[in-house]
Amino acid sequence: MDESSRARRISCSKVLRFFWSLTRKKPLDPEGEESTFCRCLTTLDLVGLGVGSTLGAGVYGLTGEVARNMSGPSIIISFLVAAVASAFAGLCYAEFGARVPKMGSAYLYSYVTVGEVWAFVTGWNLVLSYVIGTSTVAKAWSGTFDDLIHNVIAEYLEEHIPMDSPGLATYPDFFAAALIMLLAGILAYGVKESVILNTVFTGVNVTVLLFIIIAGFIKGDINNWFISAEAVLSYYENETQIEENDFGVGGFFPFRLDGTLAGAATCFYAFIGFDCISTTGEEVKNPRKAIPLGIMLSLLVCFLAYFGVSASLTLLMPYYLLDTRSPLPVAFEHIGWETAKYAVAVGSLCALSTSLLGVMFPMSRVLFAMARDGLLFKPLDYMSSRQSPVTSTLCSGAVAAVMVLLFDLKALVDLSSVGTIFAYTVIAVCVLILRYKEDSGFIHRSEPFTVLGLIKPPSRSTRRTSENVNILTIIILFLVLILSVLLSDSLDSLRRREVWSLLLVSVLALTLVLTVVIIWKQPQSRTKAAFMVPGLPLIPIVSIFINTYLMVRLGEETWIIYCIWMAAGLIIYFAYGVHHSVQQQRQQEILQNIINRNIMDEVSAA
Repeated sequence: MDESSRARRISCSKVLRFFWSLTRKKPLDPEGEESTFCRCLTTLDLVGLGVGSTLGAGVYGLTGEVARNMSGPSIIISFLVAAVASAFAGLCYAEFGARVPKMGSAYLYSYVTVGEVWAFVTGWNLVLSYVIGTSTVAKAWSGTFDDLIHNVIAEYLEEHIPMDSPGLATYPDFFAAALIMLLAGILAYGVKESVILNTVFTGVNVTVLLFIIIAGFIKGDINNWFISAEAVLSYYENETQIEENDFGVGGFFPFRLDGTLAGAATCFYAFIGFDCISTTGEEVKNPRKAIPLGIMLSLLVCFLAYFGVSASLTLLMPYYLLDTRSPLPVAFEHIGWETAKYAVAVGSLCALSTSLLGVMFPMSRVLFAMARDGLLFKPLDYMSSRQSPVTSTLCSGAVAAVMVLLFDLKALVDLSSVGTIFAYTVIAVCVLILRYKEDSGFIHRSEPFTVLGLIKPPSRSTRRTSENVNILTIIILFLVLILSVLLSDSLDSLRRREVWSLLLVSVLALTLVLTVVIIWKQPQSRTKAAFMVPGLPLIPIVSIFINTYLMVRLGEETWIIYCIWMAAGLIIYFAYGVHHSVQQQRQQEILQNIINRNIMDEVSAA
């Protein structure tokens, strides 16, 4: 009986140690880890990288789709709302960039805050986002170039190498695959050369966008923002195949406020990409200042570009005449500037090039950081003599090239956003945990939980107040998830003002507000950083709500593929990462040193 009890205790202790190991955290400056990267990037380089990655082809196509079908001229308000929402996530990234100036982006930030298993999940999500993003952008580049030469490439490959199987592409896009490997080779050669190329493409792109904005304000007509309902109805009567509500009701808000907000949700995706700046922590000259500044400046430049182009577009022609696929060339034809479409084509290709570089650059850095920590395969952390992560760059490029060769990427486009938005959510949670963390160097004593201690906490953060915030953050995540599902699936009931839906949403919203107020009353850690998120805890929580709402709006097929990807990642982690974790080896070495020291002390005493 005693032996069986002892065996059970040993088994339980092993299980507890295993689960504890999943939450081990990485110190900010781990012993034995030295950066081998060259610190050669400036703040201007980071702004170019962030703008190039974020200001992609969406500015040439997304503006027309949102203005035509969702917002009308109020698309400028949609982009303003989307920019503010993106800035909330950007502020959270900026604080971690100042606190943890290392390579790894959200993966590393979650590793030092919430533990190893969540770090792996976050990193694996980012890999998903970057791989699919690389493939889809390369496919778009190939398609845009092919359109300029009258689809010669597509017609030839469809005729000679067709692929008609479900889930596969209609033809293998060798051009897109070659483009990926070419850029992977440039990235593997050296970071400075890659950033210079990105800056050149970004400069051309911004120049073309300035031309579009200036042209719009010169040739545009302000009356296009205030079209009467009669003019819209007159056009509708001549278009018999169009539904009655397809053109809205005219004016600045033709699709009401609902349409403007729906447009803002779509425009939010246009600002995804700035997070690539946070992967450069070990390649920047002054990361604690350059990374926060680079993130915020790149978001500002992108907002001004989106704002200007969308305003120009809706001034050049009425919103209901816009073409959703090629809005800018059609708009210039509308005012008699047909030759301007060639400038738009050049700008579009440059935007796609910078977007492709911007998504491939962080992909290799995240893989390198995970391999250096032992969570992914060791060869991926190989560095060249030019201080570039060669293996991770070429391997990730090869995977993306195979995907663009074989698979139909239309069904996977949403997946490229899931990983990034998930990372945004994790970072917002990490900011809350970090800012309310117990003060270091403070003598702690055991404090039981009390309601009075929750309402009237001490003036300085303790272990008890930190644990309270952690629990309240978990409650907020559940409340936000339920609210997001209700707002997404029961919107019609809310519009009809059904009692059950109004009552449920009101109760959840009030509970959420009360929880936020309680967190606000808790003392923050006195540890300072070069940049800190203002408006705590409101800004991180608003960011969590926006990101969660966008994720629950995704389709079932997207979530099924996502679950398969995550299952594959967890198999890799539990089969390889857990056993090869560098942090685990460090902890075992520390424990062994303590044991050896105790033995030496006992021997000396004897």
